[in-house]
Amino acid sequence: MTEPNRPTGTTTARTNAENTQTPENPESPESPENPATAGDTASAAGAPAPAATAVAHPEDNRRQVLYWRLLARLFDPEEQPALESSSLAVVKDIGLPPALLDPKSSVDSIVQRHPELAEEFDRLMVPEPDNDDTATAAAGKGRDRAAEVRRAALVSKVLLNVFSAGSGAVTAEQLARWQSDAGWLERALGCRPGGLRGGGRPGGVSPTGTGMGGPTPDLSTLVPAIGPELGAIEADLVKRMRLREVLADPALAARLTPSMSLIEQLLRDKNNLSGLALANAKSLIRRFVDEVAEVLRTQVEKTTVGALDRSVPPKRVYRNLDLDRTIWKNLTNWDPEEERLYVDRLYYRHTARKTTPQRLIVVVDQSGSMVDSMVNCTILASIFAGLPKVDVHLIAYDTQALDLTPWVHDPFETLLRTNLGGGTDGTVAMALAQPKIAEPRNTVVVWISDFYEWQTEPLFESMAAIHRSGAKFIPVGSVTSSGRGSVNPWFRERFKDLGAPVLSGHIRKLVHELKTFLT
Repeated sequence: MTEPNRPTGTTTARTNAENTQTPENPESPESPENPATAGDTASAAGAPAPAATAVAHPEDNRRQVLYWRLLARLFDPEEQPALESSSLAVVKDIGLPPALLDPKSSVDSIVQRHPELAEEFDRLMVPEPDNDDTATAAAGKGRDRAAEVRRAALVSKVLLNVFSAGSGAVTAEQLARWQSDAGWLERALGCRPGGLRGGGRPGGVSPTGTGMGGPTPDLSTLVPAIGPELGAIEADLVKRMRLREVLADPALAARLTPSMSLIEQLLRDKNNLSGLALANAKSLIRRFVDEVAEVLRTQVEKTTVGALDRSVPPKRVYRNLDLDRTIWKNLTNWDPEEERLYVDRLYYRHTARKTTPQRLIVVVDQSGSMVDSMVNCTILASIFAGLPKVDVHLIAYDTQALDLTPWVHDPFETLLRTNLGGGTDGTVAMALAQPKIAEPRNTVVVWISDFYEWQTEPLFESMAAIHRSGAKFIPVGSVTSSGRGSVNPWFRERFKDLGAPVLSGHIRKLVHELKTFLT
C-alpha cells in the first residue's frame, strides 16, 4: 500500500540510509558506501541527511575515568565508590600497581617497589614536539591510546599527591613526603627536583633516575605559573607544622629537607629557638645556603671576567703551554733524517686578565615579602666578594638599615643577622649606601626591593642622583628561582624613564648584568 503524498526522493533517501547490504555496483546512488550521494538525494528531496553517530574509543573512556577520579579527589575528600572501583580496574588491567590510587603512598615508595617506573615518571608531562602531519593528527591516526591511559594514571598520581595537601597539623614526615612528591612533579616537567620551588638544587627525592633526560622545557606558558603555586603549598605546610617541637627532636629534624619556605620560617623564628632546636635550625640553614651557593657559583663562573692582559708575561707552567704554537714556531728545526723536531723555545698562553677595581654595593629589602631575594642575593654577594679586585658591600633594611659588610663573605652568618618582616623605608638604607660611592665610574649599586616605600619621592631622587653621577644603578624587583614578585608601578615607570628599567625574573638575569659590568 502506497503512503499518500510522500515524495519519491524521500523514500529513496531513507532506503539508501537504512540499507546495510552492499550492492553489486559500488557507484550506484543506492550504495551505502557512497554516503555523499545519499545525502545529496535527501537534500534534493528536502529531507535532512542522516547524522553519523560518534562512538567513543574504549581507551578514551578509560582515560576519562582516571581524570574524573583525579578531579573528584582534589575537590572532594570523600571517595566516589564508582570512580574508585572503575579506576582500580583500569590500573590493574594496564599492568600498573594498585598503590598508584592510594593517596597515602608516595611516589618514592612506589618507585622503590617498582624501579622500572622511575624512567616513566621522568619528563612524563613534557609536551612532545608538534607533528608536522596535521592531517594524520586530526584523523587520530598513529595515536597510542593505551599509552595515553598509562600516562593518565601516572600523571594523576603525581598531581593528586602534590595538590591534595589536606588540612590540619603537619608532621615532619608528611612535609618530607610532600617535598619528595613535589620533586617528582618537577622531574615530570623536565626540571631538577627543587628547581621550580627555588634554588634549583639537587635533592628532595630518591636517587632513582636523574630527572634530566633532556633539555629543560619552557614552562613560562603555564597558567598559573606552577613554581609559585608549589612554593605557596610548601609554605602553608611549613606553617602548619609544629616546627619548634620538630627541631627539638633530632630524629624528626633529620627528616626535614631544607627549602626556601622552611628557611623563611626558620629565619623568622630563630630568635625564639635555643639549645638543640637552634642548633638543628642552623644546620638546616647551612645546608640550604651551601646547596644554593653551589648552583649560583656555577652560574657566575660560566663567563670569564675581563679581557686578556698581554702586558703581563704568561706563567711558565705546563697547564698554560700552547702546544700548537710551540710546534708551529719550531718547524724550522725539523730534522728530516732523524725525523725529529727540536724545540728551542716554548710558548705559553696568556691567562692574566685586565680588571679594574670595582665596588659592588648590594642593598636588600628584608621585609617579609622579599625573603627569597634576601637569601639569593646574600649568597650571590658572598660569591662576588670572592672574585679578585671586587669590593662588595651589603646593606639590609626595613624601617632600619643594617650594614652587613663585615660578614659578606659568609652568607650563613649574614642571614642569621637579618630580621625579616616590618615595613620598608629605603631612605635609611640610602643614608648608608651613598657614602660608599667613592668612584662612581667603578661602582655598581644593586637595589633589591618591591619598592613599596613610605617616602617615594625623596628615595627616587636619591636613586636618580646615583644614576646621574655615573655609577651603574640596577633596580631589581625580584631575584627568585621562579621569577615571582611584584613591583610598585610608580617606581617601575620612573626607572624606565630614567633609563634604568627594573630587572625582575630569574636570578640568572642579575648574574648576567653584574658580570657584564665587572668585565
